[in-house]
Amino acid sequence: MAEYISFQPTDFFTPLLYTGNGTTQAITGVGFTPNLTNIKSRVAWQWVNWDTMNGAGDNTELSWNATNPIGGPDAYSYGQISVFGADGFTVAKGGSAGTPQFTNTSGTTYLSYNWKAATSTGVSGGTITPSSYLIDTTAGFGMYKYGGNQVAGATIAHGLGKVPKFIFVKRTDSATSWAVQHVGAGATYYGTLNSTGQFNTATSLWNDTTPTDTVFSLGTDGDVNNSTGTYMAYVWCDVPGYSKMGSYKGTANANGQFVYTGFRPAFIITKMIDGTSDWYVFDNKRLGYNVDNNSLFANATDAEGTTDRIDLVSNGFKWRTAGANNNANTFMYSAFAEFPIVSSNDIPGLAR
Repeated sequence: MAEYISFQPTDFFTPLLYTGNGTTQAITGVGFTPNLTNIKSRVAWQWVNWDTMNGAGDNTELSWNATNPIGGPDAYSYGQISVFGADGFTVAKGGSAGTPQFTNTSGTTYLSYNWKAATSTGVSGGTITPSSYLIDTTAGFGMYKYGGNQVAGATIAHGLGKVPKFIFVKRTDSATSWAVQHVGAGATYYGTLNSTGQFNTATSLWNDTTPTDTVFSLGTDGDVNNSTGTYMAYVWCDVPGYSKMGSYKGTANANGQFVYTGFRPAFIITKMIDGTSDWYVFDNKRLGYNVDNNSLFANATDAEGTTDRIDLVSNGFKWRTAGANNNANTFMYSAFAEFPIVSSNDIPGLAR
C-alpha cells in the first residue's frame, strides 16, 4: 500500500552539499532554519554537529565519531557554524591556518544533514524535566537537554505523540560514548555510535524499557544518566512516507536484500546489530545515480567510500554487494525520505 503524506519531506529534513571557500560563507538551500545540522567533509575529517538549543559558534559542537564533551572538537581552531539562518547556516573558517577545517576548507566538498524541530512547548510529565527542548510532532523528531538523576527507570517526556524508534544520547560535560537505542535491536540492547562494536545488553542504559508514545526511559549508566551529568538526547519516530526505522537480515549476495521504507530515501544509516561493523551512512547527494551511492561512516573520520553497495529506489533500498550485508547477521536501519511514493503535490517518487 502506497504511503501518502500531506507535507513534503524537505520541509523537515534536507541533505545539502556545498563547497568550502576558506573564509566565511552563507550556505542556503536547506528550505528552513535547521535546528540540528551535522556536517562531514567528503575527505578524511571529523563529523561535527550543531543545534539551535546549544547555539552556533565555538564550544557548542559535538561529534558523532568522538567521545568529546560539547565544544571538545574545537570549532574555534577548525571551523564552525557561526549563524543559523532562515534557509540554512553560515560557516566560518577556524583559527588554525593551514589545517583541515570542519566546515569550510577552500575547495573541499561537505555534506550537511539538516533536521527541523522548532516547537518549544507541549512537553510535560516524566521524572526528569528537560531544561530545554525542541520538538516537531509532524516529523516525529525531538531534541532534549537534561540533567541526570542516576535513578533506574527515570523517564523523560518527549511530547511527540508517537513511540520513538531511534534515540541518540550524548553526555555533554565529559568524554563519554554516544548511546543508541533502536527499535531494530530492542530496548534491552544499546549501540555505541562512535564505535564499530555490536549492540550489547545492559539494563543500565535503557532500563530494559521500550519507549512509549509519551516517555522514554533511562538506566543509571553514566553515558545516559549520571547524577552530575548534563546530556543531549536526539529522538526520532516513524512517520509513514517520511521516516522509517527497522531491521533486516543480510544475504551476503550481490543481488542483495531489499528493504521497504515506503519512500525513496534521502538518507540511510545502517549498522550490524549482532556483530562488528561500521555505521554506514548513505544519502541522495553522492553521486546521484544507482549503484554509485557513496558511503560515509558515522563512527569514523574516513573519507567517503566509493565501493558500489546500495541502490536507492522509489520505495526503499536494495543492497548490491556482499560486503556490509553479511549472511544471517541482523542490521538496524533508519531512513528519511526524499520523496514518498505519492506526496501532497502528486509527484511520484521514482528510483535514481
